[in-house]
Amino acid sequence: MKHTEKELQALKEEISQMWKLVISQLEKSKQAFLNGDVEVAREIASREKRVNAFELKIDCDCENYIALYNPVAIDLRLILSLIKIGITLERIGDFCEGIARHVIEDDCNDTEPQVVEDLQIEKMFTILIGMLSDSFVALESENTKMSGKILSKDDEIDSIYVNALHILTDHMQRNPGFIRCGLKIYLLIRKLERIGDHCSNIVEDIVFYIDAKVLKHTGQK
Repeated sequence: MKHTEKELQALKEEISQMWKLVISQLEKSKQAFLNGDVEVAREIASREKRVNAFELKIDCDCENYIALYNPVAIDLRLILSLIKIGITLERIGDFCEGIARHVIEDDCNDTEPQVVEDLQIEKMFTILIGMLSDSFVALESENTKMSGKILSKDDEIDSIYVNALHILTDHMQRNPGFIRCGLKIYLLIRKLERIGDHCSNIVEDIVFYIDAKVLKHTGQK
């Protein structure tokens, strides 16, 4: 194996470790929110520093690789994609921390279970964990066949998000005392919707690296 190939493999291993950590953060966010588990939420908040450290190291290592080896073609696409994926994973980590903060504040954790069920928040979490896990597999296997399936899941997330706004509006109108918590839950659901967008961005970066196709702003799925 050439020295440059070893360096690339090391970079891919770094992004894999970060990815697994962010998937874990998202899974724990689901657990913390659905169970009102403040201890798990605090664990998420404390691990956010590790996510940030990964992003900084990957960014620095990728810049060093470009400076040292002047990569072209597929190697350059890989490096550019890893930089963008690292940034996107860090943003997903930020949203996970935001969800954890919602639980830690503990002032809206007694929301009626039926409201949470109607909003399909658990389903949103499940879809997002699947999107993030499937995109990880796509990069590891260097196979973009499942990219369309992953991207289509974001449409499902968007649909739940739009419907949630109507459900919350109706519930707040009927229960004025719920308005503050309703707005906080809406912001939480907005975070989940943004995670879906970021998962789509990651898939687009993987397709750019492997297939040399640009999907951003094209509307292609």
